[in-house]
Amino acid sequence: MKIKPLSDRLVVERIEQDDKTVGGIIIPDTAKEKPKQGKVLAVGPGAKDENGKRIPMDVDAGDIVLFTQWAGSEIKMDGKEYLVLKESDVIGIIEESGSKKKAA
Repeated sequence: MKIKPLSDRLVVERIEQDDKTVGGIIIPDTAKEKPKQGKVLAVGPGAKDENGKRIPMDVDAGDIVLFTQWAGSEIKMDGKEYLVLKESDVIGIIEESGSKKKAA
């Protein structure tokens, strides 16, 4: 089953964080926060302005994004958890060094 997001929404799969701190301390599941970064799986066509013209999305499928802690709605499909967020909930795109994407 696939999800096609509408308007300025996107579907994200959370990226799990390490179970260890830099100092080597293992973090138990009960103390972990939900990750605030994920991989974008699908992107909607963009919101419309007051004249009905589409505003293109700044986020693309495949991007790794950072989002706010309480962002979006969690959904479960085919045994996996996903997050549906609005583009405004995304606070940044993680770009790897040497990335071919150019800043606008």
